[in-house]
Amino acid sequence: MAEELGKIEKPTVEQFTKERKLFFVPLIFSLPETERDFAEMIGRYWDDVDTQINNLEGKLGSVSKIFHEMVPEGGEPGSNVIKELNSAGYEIVQSRIAKGAEVRPIEDVDLFTEFMDWNRCLSIGLQNRKVIAKVYESYAEVLTKRNEDIAKKLDENLKEKEIGILIMREGHHVQFPSDIDVFYISPPALDELKRWLRKREEELQAEFARVSKEAEEPTKPDEAAEPVKPEEPREPKKPKKPKKSKK
Repeated sequence: MAEELGKIEKPTVEQFTKERKLFFVPLIFSLPETERDFAEMIGRYWDDVDTQINNLEGKLGSVSKIFHEMVPEGGEPGSNVIKELNSAGYEIVQSRIAKGAEVRPIEDVDLFTEFMDWNRCLSIGLQNRKVIAKVYESYAEVLTKRNEDIAKKLDENLKEKEIGILIMREGHHVQFPSDIDVFYISPPALDELKRWLRKREEELQAEFARVSKEAEEPTKPDEAAEPVKPEEPREPKKPKKPKKSKK
């Protein structure tokens, strides 16, 4: 039977033959005020991530290094930062630390804080084109340096025949070292989360547009209210004539 054209077969674990391996886990944040249905999806997502990593560890070996975006420290201090940043996914980190894995730093403090500051500048709604151009140029420059530094730290910390986990947001543009096999962890719950987030963003944009439109419309006077009549001026009272005293 002829092979189906355009069909892409999923690669098997045996096809990844490089000495170093990295499990890339998309980072999805969960905040305390997260809606209940989203919180449940977050829980399923990290459970599925843990299951997929367990399956890969059963075939390839145990994870020995853990890297997490926005974490510039290693060891216990780095683990505490991860717990604060990503409480929903912390169990995955903690369970591997208990088996001997260690948290390693992935960020340079100066590069990361500069990246965040330029990002904030772009998000506040600048108006002048020259200012926007200068801010974006600085943002793009530090973004490139940050991505290069992350790749360098991965290369330095993930030793030969070691397996690491990198928890990081998608769309990062980090160029991983060529001698590292990268496994993209993508459970079904990830697509469910993305659809929910897109829908929520569309709803927020529609609400913002509605509120903005209402704010631009002039306020109409209340037709049912009767106009207030100005008080008519009153004639001043005539002074009383003094009474004549009786002699």
